[in-house]
Amino acid sequence: QVQLVESGGGLVQPGGSLRLSCAASGASVNAISVMNWYRQAPGSERELVASITNRGLTNYGDSVRGRFTISRDNAKNTVYLQMNSLKPEDTAVYYCRALTVSGVYWGKGTLVTVSS
Repeated sequence: QVQLVESGGGLVQPGGSLRLSCAASGASVNAISVMNWYRQAPGSERELVASITNRGLTNYGDSVRGRFTISRDNAKNTVYLQMNSLKPEDTAVYYCRALTVSGVYWGKGTLVTVSS
């Protein structure tokens, strides 16, 4: 059983930055096949934001490429999402997801609000 806990959300002005964290327990992040960040804005479907594999390969959604960076700290068993140049349309609940051989696990999410 993998447990994921997100943190780091909050209110930020347009153009600002935030770093989200996803702390994993029950498995090592470097052993998890893929870890993702998703987001869901009010009235919208959940959207894939970024992915990182256990080999360190990364991928990003078109709307965040060049502004967001996903990374992994194996020693802290944590995955991060560095978000720069934030826009109001980045406002959403951000979720961490882990794809493992035993199944798919989700965190409960952290709210990011981009507003002046």
